[in-house]
Amino acid sequence: MAHPVPGLCPVCGEKLAVSKLTCHHCETTLEGDFESCRFCGLTSEQKHFVEVFLKSRGNIKEVERELGISYPTVRGRLDNVLEAMGYRVDKEEQVEAARQRREILEQLAAGEISADDAVKLLKTLG
Repeated sequence: MAHPVPGLCPVCGEKLAVSKLTCHHCETTLEGDFESCRFCGLTSEQKHFVEVFLKSRGNIKEVERELGISYPTVRGRLDNVLEAMGYRVDKEEQVEAARQRREILEQLAAGEISADDAVKLLKTLG
């Protein structure tokens, strides 16, 4: 029985390097310094999140429902996965979007806009 390939070192938590590959059919073995895929360095929790996200075809509402988490938590986990895969996540954009959402909700609370207008504005923010 094959075990899943660990992507991170169990001692220090750094990404593991692939140095040996073996063919189970013909028993050929290759040794060297091989690059592992970006997904290999994800934790099991991150891999599960990616599976749910892909199965949901990126539909955040569906991810929220299946995992029982909120929209901000889905976005946070997605950002965490992207960072773990080596992609840059623009935190400034997130801060600005949060500020805009807060402003819309304050306008709604002050009676400056209707609930329908607030919903429309919030939908434009994603």
